[in-house]
Amino acid sequence: MKQLKLTGFIFLLCFLTESLTLPTQPQDVDNFNSTQKFIEENIEYITIIAFAQYVQEATFEEMEKLVKDMVEYKDRCMADKTLPECSKLPNNVLQEKICAMEGLPQKHNFSHCCSEVGDERRLCFFYNKKADVGFLPPFPTLDPEEKCQSYKSNRESLLNNFLYEVARRNPFVFAPTLLIVAAHFEEVAKSCCEEQNKVNCFQTRAIPVIQYLKAFSSYQKHVCGALLKFGTEVVHFIYIAVLSQKFPKIEFKELISLIEDISSNYDGCCEGDVVQCIRDTSKVMNHICSKQDSISSKIKECCEKKIPERGQCIINSNKDDRPKDLSLREAKFTDSENVCQERDADPDTFFAKFTFEYSRRHPDLSIPGLLRIVQIYKDLLRNCCNTENPPGCYRYAEDKFNETTEKSLKMIQQECKHFQNLGKDGLTYQYLIRLTKIAPQLSSEELVSLGEKMVTAFTTCCTLSEEFACVDNLVDLVLGELCGVNENRTINPAVDHCCKTNFAFRRPCFESLKADKTYVPPPFSQDLFTFHTDMCQSQNEELQRKTDRFLVNVVKLKHELTDEELQSLLTNLTNAVEKCCKAESPEVCFNEESPKIGN
Repeated sequence: MKQLKLTGFIFLLCFLTESLTLPTQPQDVDNFNSTQKFIEENIEYITIIAFAQYVQEATFEEMEKLVKDMVEYKDRCMADKTLPECSKLPNNVLQEKICAMEGLPQKHNFSHCCSEVGDERRLCFFYNKKADVGFLPPFPTLDPEEKCQSYKSNRESLLNNFLYEVARRNPFVFAPTLLIVAAHFEEVAKSCCEEQNKVNCFQTRAIPVIQYLKAFSSYQKHVCGALLKFGTEVVHFIYIAVLSQKFPKIEFKELISLIEDISSNYDGCCEGDVVQCIRDTSKVMNHICSKQDSISSKIKECCEKKIPERGQCIINSNKDDRPKDLSLREAKFTDSENVCQERDADPDTFFAKFTFEYSRRHPDLSIPGLLRIVQIYKDLLRNCCNTENPPGCYRYAEDKFNETTEKSLKMIQQECKHFQNLGKDGLTYQYLIRLTKIAPQLSSEELVSLGEKMVTAFTTCCTLSEEFACVDNLVDLVLGELCGVNENRTINPAVDHCCKTNFAFRRPCFESLKADKTYVPPPFSQDLFTFHTDMCQSQNEELQRKTDRFLVNVVKLKHELTDEELQSLLTNLTNAVEKCCKAESPEVCFNEESPKIGN
């Protein structure tokens, strides 16, 4: 594969047509030629991402066969654009070719998707994606010296393999994000391979790349889950709140136009249509940059960057300054005599305006907090507008809003105090037990991951001045991950109720959950309490994950154990590892000590 031409994204993002039809305008000709060049040079990357996300179990060799097939398809269409196959949508072509690979649908259990056609096939491939990637082997790692040798001798294969491994483990991450991660990975490799201390360089420079991937993965899954479970209305309100806080001087009409572009972007991206996702993402960023004077003063430098760096820069930019003439509150939603009539005339626009006005006046609030206030306002008007004196009823709306915010604030302050008292390890212990008890049906890996992310929200936010919004936003992302992207995901009746009933009040719903009474523990297995010398070879972080998995599995098996009994089991495990790793024959020692851990 040739080097990834990020500059070529300008043309793919903006101008890649639904099919390979010929352009008619001079400007379109230039765009068309540039698009064909991009396809010729980078079709491999697009194919790798789509295939690895659709068929996560597929081998690298199987992926290479599809890449070869897609390159041949591209060459045929470049030679003769009138061929019938060249008028098809890119995503349809890809799925057809995946289904045509001999034995592959049966081998990886997606033949039922290949028996469908049109939208049914497209959605079937999407629903076949698995968020829990515990079935995949650990992410392959190379010694830095080996990595650099591989980069110098066979750069194409190393980058292809990296993108394949990342994409199959992140099936819901949008293509532009994965391509930025791949570009960053190459920058890290190029730089670190010139350093004397390669190990330290890779470890240090890989951290922001991993954090970038995790952050965008979590957010994209969260919004896609909202879209698929609650529909476009919820996504509209999420983005009205987000953009009103970020761009407080934007006009409402401009905001709604931008929201429409974003909603259409999420349709393609969430379903995994790589080409559509890339094109629509660019459309959103073009929209913002073409109106930057009326949208934000903070994005000028971002809009001078090339795509996709431009989008990344805009997303990471600071919130714009609040307009000086913006009043502290918008009285027309609580003081006007005609609130009910305005609501009834056009409910969608009315509540969108309320969300816009309230959000841009409260940049300190979390997005879930703003959505809860919108829901409270809707419920309040539903009640007040049926009374004899509606204005006398809804004029106290601000008190309701403040009460809701104050309640959420106190809860977060209490959680941060809890974190400060317990420390990171203590809080992890508490959350692993709580999450396992309310959702024991999840895999141990998934529960450990959710526990880590929940604790990260507190370690990241509890020392910041914007503690409230930070914690609430991050915890909401974790709950979004627990609920999953697919609308047909089920865990247990109580958790499913919280996930699907009310997006704005999902967190308060989870706070009230108790241990799942419907769960039937697995049969007892002595393997749970059997340990080997690999415990001695584990690094600190890996050893902690093994200990966390042990705790989760014990809670699944014996959810009635008290906190003291669980602490005793963990102490027994720690003592056994410490003793046996110092013994002359660690394996013999573990064989002797393992049965004692559960006693």
